[in-house]
Amino acid sequence: MNGGLHWIDYLLIILSILGTIAMGIYFSKRQKSSEDYFAGGGGIPAWAIGMSIFATLISSVTFLAYPSAAYKSNWILLVQGLMVPIVLLGMIWVIVPLFRKVIGLSTYEYFEKRFGFFARLYSSLAFVLTHFSKMGTVLYLVSLALSSMIGIDIFLIIGVLTFVIIVLTLLGGIEAVIWMDVIQGFLLIGGGLFCLGLLLFVPEGGPSEVMGKAIEMNKIGFGPYDIDFTQLTFIVMVFNGFFYAIQKYGTDQTIVQRYLTARNDQEAKKAAYMGVFLSVPVWALFMLIGSLLYVFYNSSGAALPEGTSVDEVFPYFIMSQLPPGVTGLVLSALAAAAISSLDSDMNCLAAVGVEDYYKRFRPHCTSQQKLKVGRILVFISGLAAAVVAVLYVLWDGQGVLGAVFGLYAIFSAGIVGIFLLGILSRRANKQGLYVGIAACVLFTAYALLTSSPMGFGGDEKLLLDLGKYNFTQHKYMLGVYSHVIVLVVGYGASLFFPSPKAPENLTIYGYLKGKNKTEKIKEFS
Repeated sequence: MNGGLHWIDYLLIILSILGTIAMGIYFSKRQKSSEDYFAGGGGIPAWAIGMSIFATLISSVTFLAYPSAAYKSNWILLVQGLMVPIVLLGMIWVIVPLFRKVIGLSTYEYFEKRFGFFARLYSSLAFVLTHFSKMGTVLYLVSLALSSMIGIDIFLIIGVLTFVIIVLTLLGGIEAVIWMDVIQGFLLIGGGLFCLGLLLFVPEGGPSEVMGKAIEMNKIGFGPYDIDFTQLTFIVMVFNGFFYAIQKYGTDQTIVQRYLTARNDQEAKKAAYMGVFLSVPVWALFMLIGSLLYVFYNSSGAALPEGTSVDEVFPYFIMSQLPPGVTGLVLSALAAAAISSLDSDMNCLAAVGVEDYYKRFRPHCTSQQKLKVGRILVFISGLAAAVVAVLYVLWDGQGVLGAVFGLYAIFSAGIVGIFLLGILSRRANKQGLYVGIAACVLFTAYALLTSSPMGFGGDEKLLLDLGKYNFTQHKYMLGVYSHVIVLVVGYGASLFFPSPKAPENLTIYGYLKGKNKTEKIKEFS
């Protein structure tokens, strides 16, 4: 991409890698039990957990794919992120105490207590499938960018990053993951702000003229605003974002496990709010960078090399416009963004493996045995992510950002519908839920088969062509419909299977009653 990095940049990158390994070694001394390894002893401060949630949500997808998406189009993909604080404000007061009181470690323990073992198995498998796919995507993106920027073979970069992430997570557990995420979060914010400063102040006319041109060129906006579910529109992203927010904060092990590391419910809630209200501005920051990159290379006289793809614009800017030292810091931030996302996934996948599967086959296992198995699962999940990343390279992965959101929609498997059914209705039962899941699976199979081509080229025949009955709506809507089907069909079917109502403490009603009691006590005190 250019003549190469300055030695200072190489030094900073090497130091950041060594620092990550050192963090894992330092915290390895504290991992005496599976509780320490997966929950950090329940004593981590709220601000650190909040930074960790932020760093987990912000990955190399944000760092690279958001700018390229905004450069190519506008900010429509940010709509999903904007829905998160709206949903969170309405639900976090229930979600945090629910999980801190009802589960030991695995999010999906709640699903078993509410609907039986099959619900736990189904939801935990959905988590595993989604996050294996996501991990490979993140690793591929950052390795592709670093390879093109510093001229090192992509397979070598995948190998080095995989090794570093495995060492950090395998040795240090969730405590090392969280504190490393804190550092990586600051690196990410700093790198983004420096790039934004250059794009605003270097071009002639300064920030006001640059922003004016971005608006004039239609690079800042959330449209199209048509009521059309067949295209990527604002309304599609609103619905997708609503269910994404509930899925992430109410059913995703990587976030729920953070609640368990806090000292109390209030600290956990503070951490959740902090994570979200840091993430939204940073998502917007990298969207703005993409819009300003378009202005920079289309109106300031700066030129891109011939044949530069949209995904390569931001990496080229980093390599060609940033001074020595700063380039190394930004590249370290890019690697940190991937590490902070992957280390969380690996630790949480191991937690799910231990709690949802190993303990079921070995119910009398000791804490030390769970710790050993957890570390083995961390190692396996790291290797699996590397395999997925290599497959991306071999298949010349295209449309990676769309793939990430699509995978969330497809592999979500109606899990939000299960969660909402569980907390919103005491009458819903496992028999009704199973009917809802069956309807969801049938619908998902129909939608995928009638909208997916047989080959990779995109021009081949559909896997199943039903003519006018094919599923023609945007694939982001597939996840939305799957959740709604489980919720509606599951509730309706439950009415045909009389059973005792669920305990109040497993539903929203227990927390509403508790809140009312608290208010009455305050009123008469």
